[in-house]
Amino acid sequence: MLPKLKIVSYLSAADWCVFFGVLALTFAAALYGRRRKKRPQNTALDYLLMGRQLTLPLFVATLVATWYGGIFGVNEITFNYGIYNFVTQGVFWYIAYLIFAFFIAQRVAQYKSVTLPDLAGSMFGPKAAKVAAVFTFFYITPVAYVLSLGLFLNMAFGISVLQGMIYGTLFVCLYTMWGGFKSVVFSDLVQFFVMCSSVLIVVLFSLHDFGGLGFLKEHLPASHFSLTGGNSVLNTLIWGFIALATLIDPSFYQRCFAAKSPQVVKKGVLISTFIWFCFDLCTTAGSLYARALLPQAEPAEAYFFYAVQLLPSGLKGFFIAGILAIILSTLNSFLFIAANTLSFDLLRNRFKNIVLTNRLSMLAVGALAVGMSYILHGSFKEIWLTLGSYFSACLLMPILLGYIYPRRISDNLFVLSTLCSAAAMTLWRLCPLPVFWRQFDPFYIGVAVSALILLCNLRKGKSYVKSLTDL
Repeated sequence: MLPKLKIVSYLSAADWCVFFGVLALTFAAALYGRRRKKRPQNTALDYLLMGRQLTLPLFVATLVATWYGGIFGVNEITFNYGIYNFVTQGVFWYIAYLIFAFFIAQRVAQYKSVTLPDLAGSMFGPKAAKVAAVFTFFYITPVAYVLSLGLFLNMAFGISVLQGMIYGTLFVCLYTMWGGFKSVVFSDLVQFFVMCSSVLIVVLFSLHDFGGLGFLKEHLPASHFSLTGGNSVLNTLIWGFIALATLIDPSFYQRCFAAKSPQVVKKGVLISTFIWFCFDLCTTAGSLYARALLPQAEPAEAYFFYAVQLLPSGLKGFFIAGILAIILSTLNSFLFIAANTLSFDLLRNRFKNIVLTNRLSMLAVGALAVGMSYILHGSFKEIWLTLGSYFSACLLMPILLGYIYPRRISDNLFVLSTLCSAAAMTLWRLCPLPVFWRQFDPFYIGVAVSALILLCNLRKGKSYVKSLTDL
């Protein structure tokens, strides 16, 4: 393999034509989404949820595309730990997807909410909506994905990571602001086909040039074929619990609220799960080849540089367009949802024009994400683990128990359980502990505290009745 250079060193005129062609097609799709409307675009429901008219093909495309913005993080985990990535970022999540499809989708549909915090307000009360909005906002603020975009532009064009984060995020904000959720969905449709095709061609060329499993076993450490990748069982299992965040994930819920029917949601999640399985096989395999052939490369960058050295002219441009599509499809969704959370859930009563507030909020979220990415610049694994563990530990139990025991968790009880969970996790992180107790991640403490508070109060037979909010 060739030594690592900037991506521009590998690209031909044909590659640039393909790359900018895909980028132009994505932008055109976003503009088409803005024009394709059956009601005035300034209505909040149309702007935020596409008027609840999301069809099955669009549901699948936008859901799949949204889920993979942290491609460099996935590559980093595979490079360092092997198939541990497929277990922690794949298998655990498939289980959560199936639980959502068979047990949650129908329950979500009955509330006709607009956002996850709005749903919490319908289930528990106004205080719960505000608390859920705060946790959702920091969880969905796309720190890792802004960083991914900055790294991509740095590797591709040689500009600084900070400049890449600023220019790239501003570009995504502008085309997403233009058409709202419709622009997100139709740009995701293009990005869905490009990203899936790009990771597949890397695997096919790798198999052709180097062989299959035998080559990988010969050139990789044995631990890369261990389910735990050399990590402890507790460290591995925590990803299983974090995967359950799918059951309360804001981007999942946004698509469910926008779908035409609960049947679209159930079928769409099942189809998406199969596509995710295939996609994960491709990205894991490609990253293993990168580790085998570029063992001295930066873990987060190895797959990227491996692929552009492997592929022929023309396909190089298609591949880097695919990587960019993976990042943009998640970044635009997360920016939009974070802006929704800020404008609809936190500032709704202060400003009358939700659409305008959403657009201004998106710029604010973009700036915050760039700032946080710059400050927290580090391991993708640690960023995901920290933000995901707080969100999951604090909100998972009250919302799930709210489905199981409808109208029996009060507004105040929801707030108490979430805040106590967050406080317990923070204390566990900050306090010096013996080595034995350090092996228990703060996530476990947060879930335990939340569950204990909720179950003890439920056993007392307390009830809270609140009619659903008509939107």
